[in-house]
Amino acid sequence: MAQLVYSSKINKIRSFALILIFAGILLMYGGILTKKIDWLMVTFFILGVIMVVLSCVVYLWIGTLSLKAVPIICPNCEKPTKMLGRVDACMHCKQPLTLDKNLEGKEFDEKYNTKKYKKELKSQQKNKDN
Repeated sequence: MAQLVYSSKINKIRSFALILIFAGILLMYGGILTKKIDWLMVTFFILGVIMVVLSCVVYLWIGTLSLKAVPIICPNCEKPTKMLGRVDACMHCKQPLTLDKNLEGKEFDEKYNTKKYKKELKSQQKNKDN
């Protein structure tokens, strides 16, 4: 059975921003190739510039989010990493991580970070208390 490989949320968002940059540059290169059709060239250039600017916004956003992330030492590779949410993966060795004592020993699932899961957990606790 294939082993699942998890990825850090910060790395996923950074990869998305990098893809936006390359896609924007490719679109602008496509604009150069279509320079005989003015309206198509301008459209490719505008879309390319928008994608590059959007990637800059994403990099700025993940940078500010990274400042708020909890810095921890991975128990597996013993390298410093940052953690967003209740569960995340190590940036270096992809080890599933959690700081929540209730989730220790449970199967890694990114649904633990969603608001829907938090609401379900609160409603279960209310039902237990009643």
